[in-house]
Amino acid sequence: MLGLMSDFPLLLHRIIDHAAKFHGERKVITRSVEGPIVETNYAQIRARSLRVAQRLERDGIKLGDRVATLAWNTWRHLETWYGILGIGAIYHTVNPRLFPDQIIWIVNHAEDRMMFVDITFVPLLEKIADKLPSIEKYIVLTDAAHMPQTTLKNAVPYEEWLAEADGDFQWRQFDENTAAGMCYTSGTTGNPKGVLYSHRSNVLHSFIAGLPDSKNLASSDVCMPVVPLFHANGWSLAFSTPMVGATLVLPGAKMDGASIYELLDTYKVTFTAAVPTIWLMLLQDLEKTGAKLPHLKRVVIGGSACPRAMTKTFQENYGVEVVHAWGMTEMSPLGSLCTMKPEYAKLTGDARLDVQMKQGHPPFGVDMKITDDAGKELPWDGKTFGRLKVRGPAVAKGYYKVDSDAVFEEDGWFDTGDVATMDQYGYMQITDRAKDVIKSGGEWISTIDLENLAVGHPKVAEAAAIGVEHPKWDERPLLVIVLKKGETATREDILGFMQGKVAKWWMPDDVVFVDEIPHTATGKIQKMTLRKQFEGYRLPGVEAAE
Repeated sequence: MLGLMSDFPLLLHRIIDHAAKFHGERKVITRSVEGPIVETNYAQIRARSLRVAQRLERDGIKLGDRVATLAWNTWRHLETWYGILGIGAIYHTVNPRLFPDQIIWIVNHAEDRMMFVDITFVPLLEKIADKLPSIEKYIVLTDAAHMPQTTLKNAVPYEEWLAEADGDFQWRQFDENTAAGMCYTSGTTGNPKGVLYSHRSNVLHSFIAGLPDSKNLASSDVCMPVVPLFHANGWSLAFSTPMVGATLVLPGAKMDGASIYELLDTYKVTFTAAVPTIWLMLLQDLEKTGAKLPHLKRVVIGGSACPRAMTKTFQENYGVEVVHAWGMTEMSPLGSLCTMKPEYAKLTGDARLDVQMKQGHPPFGVDMKITDDAGKELPWDGKTFGRLKVRGPAVAKGYYKVDSDAVFEEDGWFDTGDVATMDQYGYMQITDRAKDVIKSGGEWISTIDLENLAVGHPKVAEAAAIGVEHPKWDERPLLVIVLKKGETATREDILGFMQGKVAKWWMPDDVVFVDEIPHTATGKIQKMTLRKQFEGYRLPGVEAAE
């Protein structure tokens, strides 16, 4: 027997319909790429999104076609997403931080037909456009007055292109499992892989994202997604924020600490989200200026592990709650958030920080387990390391144009490639990527724990730990350090600071200082590059072991 409920497909354009109807005057504020602040609202965003949809159809874009965006977080970028979605086409966010060859590869692999691009990235595209044969037209996200001279094929300014549509248009109707968006993994090994979201998966993920133990979003919030829309589906904020009717503040192209602070303060932002490198710049600016954050209540930090010192500074110096989060492009991307269950709620000081260093517990919609290499489930004791596997309605079951991949198991589990522990209350903690964990004497050493500890040193800006070949122990840890500007430190300073804070056999065998640590386009440390850089490195004491 089936239920007697209405057939109401979970389509993403219903989100902007809801926001426009019930929160229509709620502001959407953008620092435009051209410079000035632009204020609009959800009703206007919907009206212009309808014109985008109408105009795309006039250009021949149809159900299932891929339309690329190479753009910052702005109101125009948001309009293009909903316009693309509203006709059953697929938004494909291209990460401008990728190498040109990677951009060429993913645009060609996706077979994008059109490209929306901010003026910032026009020079980048001009250098590679002759290698992007599937792109028929470039829509430059600006007006005629700011339109650059360009050699891009059929390039037109967005505002002129949009003016040719009157908005007298109805969203197209289709199955909720229709593909909606596409995002490629950062490709630390091999070519990037395409993850293809559906309308249904994105709507469900948006519900998941807004839950009280997730981002806890409400119409009373002022939300600023600093995380770019091209980074793992923008952490759902392009959907979950209008879904609840919160005010939206979009930072555009200026991502330095002072510019981020200006928006946080001016518009009384209550909620924001980004990777640790952004917050490092903000905290450095606050330290320099002495400014405070009286309006900000919560900051979600993910993308890479949040340093303990960063959490402590936000909470103790500025009264801002830090929610440590974890996820993957393949998970739409949220997997877990470190909000406090009653079992931990009364903890204070270092004991509370110990819990907050975990990646947290999964919300409803994400199932999770840890296993050994044979697939046997491991205990949730907070100590046993295992392969982290997940499943759920917003978790991928395959990659675009890839027939099969071993990470997708037959019973619906996705092997994340992370190594993690689970505690008795369901809090997960990433200890490493499976390929990055240091295996010393048959035991595993967590590089993330070593890095987080080292970054707690007041002179350290960034740290990376890698395994270096050792004749007796197979591998031993080498710590690579970037010092804060103007600071000096020695190997002994760093190791002395770490002494007694980790198991003795976990202590790095050596420390090297560098000007810069290599990162992927999404801000993650490129461990493979570091391992190549230090291939053959001779650790102190190796001669005695040989």
